[in-house]
Amino acid sequence: MPSYTVTVATGSQWFAGTDDYVYLTLLGLSGCSERHLLDKPFYNDFERGAVDSYDVTVEEDLGEIQLIKIEKRKYWYQDDWYLKYITVKTPVGDYLEFPCYRWITDEKEVVLRDG
Repeated sequence: MPSYTVTVATGSQWFAGTDDYVYLTLLGLSGCSERHLLDKPFYNDFERGAVDSYDVTVEEDLGEIQLIKIEKRKYWYQDDWYLKYITVKTPVGDYLEFPCYRWITDEKEVVLRDG
């Protein structure tokens, strides 16, 4: 089963971090992945200025990654998040960067294209 390494960079502005749930879906030429919760046990994910990495394993090869979808869902109270960028290391070792550089507010879905 192919495995991707996803790196998420949170902005360093005041209150840029979030405690909300963050989900990722990879969309490739050959298919799309399941929705994955980005979370490390006993770790405070998506803090201000943090760069966090996650392993995402998929059932079958997705082909060339075209888009990624980020979903932010409320954990306790409404919490905005400033997402700088996401990088994806493919199973063959290629790096793709998906720039965002904006606030994600409420419970939103954001689709990012390879930059």
